Amino acid sequence: MKRVATVTGVVVLGLAGLVACGGNGYGSGSSTSTSSAPPSTPAGGTAKLATATVGSLGKVVVDGNGRTVYVYDKDTKGKSNCEGGCLALWPAVAAGSGAPQLTGIDASLVSTITRSDGSKQLAINGMPLYLYTQDTQAGQANGQAFGGLWWAVSASGQKVTTRSGGSGNGNGY
Repeated sequence: MKRVATVTGVVVLGLAGLVACGGNGYGSGSSTSTSSAPPSTPAGGTAKLATATVGSLGKVVVDGNGRTVYVYDKDTKGKSNCEGGCLALWPAVAAGSGAPQLTGIDASLVSTITRSDGSKQLAINGMPLYLYTQDTQAGQANGQAFGGLWWAVSASGQKVTTRSGGSGNGNGY
């Protein structure tokens, strides 16, 4: 009986994490890897953002490893609303030390916010930036339109609402 309660608790917590992120468990791409993506900024390093053409999304912002960065519809300018289980699936793009290195992005659009835990996160046009753990290599955008809440971002700081060719882009509810 104790084992059933434990398993049930684990399942409930896992689902709570997905709901917190607005996800339905399906990204828009075909990657099924469950490994965590490496951090975009080495500890104490300088953050890097650039632009790259990613599939049908066109030119979007990527981190220093070429991985697509995203904005979250539940955030507000200057404030992240992705915590706990959400942050485990959608790690914040760390600000690193010093000014970020930018290629193809107007420096006036890039800023840093302070998260509730005191860590620093990069933002574009005031909106906090994230990675998606299912994007395990450059050029992937498996998080695009995830739950109808997560979007790649253009160099002008606008979310890209083009939906990738994959399925599973429901509203997450």
